[in-house]
Amino acid sequence: MTTAALGFVGVGKMGGPMTARLLNAGHKVCVFDASAEAMAAVEQLGGQTAGSAAEVASVAETVFLSLPDPQIVQTVVLGKGGIIEGTKVKRVVDFSTIGPRTASSVAKNLGANDMAYVDAPVSGGVKGAREGTLAIMVACPASIFASTEDILKNFGKVFHLGETPGQAQTMKIANNLLAGAAIALTSEAMVMGVKAGLDPKLMLDVLNTSTGRNSATQDKFPRSVLPGSFDFGFTTGLSYKDISLCIDEAEALGVPMVVGSAVRQMLAVTKAMYGADSDFTSICRVVESWAGVEVRG
Repeated sequence: MTTAALGFVGVGKMGGPMTARLLNAGHKVCVFDASAEAMAAVEQLGGQTAGSAAEVASVAETVFLSLPDPQIVQTVVLGKGGIIEGTKVKRVVDFSTIGPRTASSVAKNLGANDMAYVDAPVSGGVKGAREGTLAIMVACPASIFASTEDILKNFGKVFHLGETPGQAQTMKIANNLLAGAAIALTSEAMVMGVKAGLDPKLMLDVLNTSTGRNSATQDKFPRSVLPGSFDFGFTTGLSYKDISLCIDEAEALGVPMVVGSAVRQMLAVTKAMYGADSDFTSICRVVESWAGVEVRG
């Protein structure tokens, strides 16, 4: 296998289109994913494929990660056949949402092997990954950031939040708490209005010109709730995981999250009713089922 300048482990819903952007920009990329289908899709675009994360890390100096949860990141980075066994990798740029404490632990283990860890969770969904409009939240030493920023700009707008791994994770889980809360509260408000006889599209027009506007009224409801498609592109299970990470971190810091806990409970109900793979806009389906009405255009 020829040497690739870049590696990417986890080329699913987010990592796939992000890898495509690197390939389209002229970079050589070697990838690994547990899904053969995901790797085949990248191979069709001109990417190389590897048999393990360690193999990727043996041909690329910079390896990107986009993985679903803390446990998988720890296994892929530090486990048998993991990135830590690579012979060429110098830095690991982690786009996953894994919480501050896991990020800190992974960074420490990589650092002991002379590998730099760049804490870099992203926000913006599949659409942002495809179009290069993500928000990339970064925490790493300034010297590493300086040499990484240009490549990160392929994916969107880059924010350097600090030098300590975990700081970017804190920013990301705070963002995702607010995103989940927006859906939960907008669902209750919209269902109430529809049951009282209001037109849901007109409600959104008013809200988006008023002080109640938020990411759910401006984007998620028009795109995924009013059409009844519930396909915004982020699963209930991942949203529940992210908000749980946020609440756990808040508790560790001594910060009460009364409203955040209610949002997590709404996601737990949604997951129980519609499954972890349902879209997180399905929170509205829960409220609709309780109220006996549907919010549709």
